[in-house]
Amino acid sequence: MAGGSRESPRRGEEPTPKGRSAAWLGINIFLFTYYFLFFNRDERYFYTRAILGSALAWARASAKCLNFNSMLILLPVCRNLLSFLRGTCSPILPPLQTVEYVAFTTIPGLTGVIITLALILMVTSSTEFIRRNYFEVFWYTHHLFLIYFAGLLIHGIAGLVRGQTEESMEEVHPHHCAHCLTQKDEDCSRKCSKDPEFGSIPAESWKWVLAPVLLYIFERILRIWRARQKVVVTKVVMHPARVLELQMQKKGFRMEVGQYIFVNCPAISLLEWHPFTLTSAPEEDFFSIHIRAAGDWTERLIDTFQQQNLEMPRIEVDGPFGTASEDVFQYEVAMLVGAGIGVTPFASILKSIWYKFQQADQTLKTKKIYFYWLCRDTGAFAWFNDLLASLEQKMAESGKADFLTYRLFLTGWDTNIANNVALRFDTATDTVTGLRHKTIFGRPMWNSEFAAVAAAHPRSVVGVFLCGPGALAKSLQKSCHQHSSLDPRKVKFYFNKENF
Repeated sequence: MAGGSRESPRRGEEPTPKGRSAAWLGINIFLFTYYFLFFNRDERYFYTRAILGSALAWARASAKCLNFNSMLILLPVCRNLLSFLRGTCSPILPPLQTVEYVAFTTIPGLTGVIITLALILMVTSSTEFIRRNYFEVFWYTHHLFLIYFAGLLIHGIAGLVRGQTEESMEEVHPHHCAHCLTQKDEDCSRKCSKDPEFGSIPAESWKWVLAPVLLYIFERILRIWRARQKVVVTKVVMHPARVLELQMQKKGFRMEVGQYIFVNCPAISLLEWHPFTLTSAPEEDFFSIHIRAAGDWTERLIDTFQQQNLEMPRIEVDGPFGTASEDVFQYEVAMLVGAGIGVTPFASILKSIWYKFQQADQTLKTKKIYFYWLCRDTGAFAWFNDLLASLEQKMAESGKADFLTYRLFLTGWDTNIANNVALRFDTATDTVTGLRHKTIFGRPMWNSEFAAVAAAHPRSVVGVFLCGPGALAKSLQKSCHQHSSLDPRKVKFYFNKENF
């Protein structure tokens, strides 16, 4: 999985990806329009505009947008911060200075080509297909950001774009003298007969990106120092469906429910770090992750631990980092939805609840949890069954059997499974999982589920938490809107999600 966006309770719905993209596009359009008009009217560039036409405004406005985006692009990858809250260009170009000449023989030209190529590679490798199927390509090409920012800082130092100097503006102001110089008016005064002087415009990109770059450098130093601290793998468990569980200890490690860590195995790759949600509870004296075979790196990691003899492979850990699931205990009623391995953050939550019941924690605000797990095959249920069985027993013993309502949905099955279930339909426990609640074949009818929750809690604020694919997120967010009452005194559903 990857770190999800957070949503504080009672502050409104989380914007959809399309909504965030539209808002960001709107900001960039406004910024571009403002600077396009500015450079079309700035009198320092009057004579440059006379030569270059509208190309100047197009280039400079685009550069301002690039600076703005470059200033902000590093902030989302500063995970600790999130968790804790164009040279010369005279009026007449020499005959040999064609576009190709300028692009490949000058500092602004070369750096412009380099940062453009870097951006193209980073953008194209960010598509979902590449990230899902060729993660290494995505990972390595995104480190071109180092070349991009270096090129951006160097890009403007040669002063390719020039404007009229302040001294020349006082002597030969375009407002009074432009007609004399462009139309050779004979009636011009002696003052206006003087040629204007031009100077390079100081580089500005560094002003935009200096603070984010320094913040990112500090972030990297912190994460490198933290990742170098020793991690002890205390237990390795191989679950069905090629799911590897690692239980670990690390000095000073503290976590909250639903958080995630980045994991590196130097024996496989020195540079690759992959995110995994913590499946342990804060109350436990270790932290754990469950790793499903879903690519080359995870396949090799599982094989490494299966084949290890005497010496345990070294693991490095960076984190933990926060996600939306941390807010689950701020709601009186919570709906937890996991798809496949996306159940991992809710394993942490349910384990923590189990410990709170054992300790008779009176500060637990949550009064009811609805848990939904969607899986394609029966093997995926196996590693989670013990936890659900323990919760069933403990809550029954505590007289709070109604605290947790869970539904397991098997979305893929064959004739043999269906026949077996039909023959044992009247048994007290489920044929697939061995639990008291029977497995449901098919997908949830979300309108019915939300309607039932709304009817059972007509005046509650319900937190809906998802760790799953985008299509499921759209469906749940739609149901949250449909079943939330406009009356503030009645039921409201607030959507929180993580992506994996």
